[in-house]
Amino acid sequence: PIVKIGNQWWMQKNLNAVKYTDDSDIPNVTDNTAWSNLTTGAYCWYNNDSATYNNEYGKLYNWYAVNDSRKIAPAGWHVATDSEWNIMEKFLDNTVDTTATGWVGTDVGGKLKEAGTVHWTSPNTGATNSSGFSALPGGYRNYDGTFNYIGNYGFWWSATEYDATNAWLRNLYCNNS
Repeated sequence: PIVKIGNQWWMQKNLNAVKYTDDSDIPNVTDNTAWSNLTTGAYCWYNNDSATYNNEYGKLYNWYAVNDSRKIAPAGWHVATDSEWNIMEKFLDNTVDTTATGWVGTDVGGKLKEAGTVHWTSPNTGATNSSGFSALPGGYRNYDGTFNYIGNYGFWWSATEYDATNAWLRNLYCNNS
């Protein structure tokens, strides 16, 4: 499913790819040490538990998978750039300072988050999902391979590099709109 926010089209579900667009496999890496030593693309499920997390949250990817020239997004799509995220955020909340880092705006996060506490930890502050984006709190896998914050935070890569091993990203939090 997709949703139009302003003049942009966004996927309403998290990516769930196991192959790059050239049909080569994206490795599923479960070992923490192996994950922390990666210099190539990989995915996993939260806590390496596909039965519990795949259908609702999709997969977690490292930056190498997102930045791979073989492309992780389906044909006709791409991982949004930092600029594209900025455009969407500004459309949803015209108070957003797109040059700032950290928590910005007044309610853009609430407009993106799924309402209620089925997936989000209470209080899920400000969540209305008025954008239709339906953001879920899938947590993340840290550089050292550990898993953190399912139910509390959702994280989304951008396609814009911050440095050689990181990119600009977006996160939403259950206690912040």
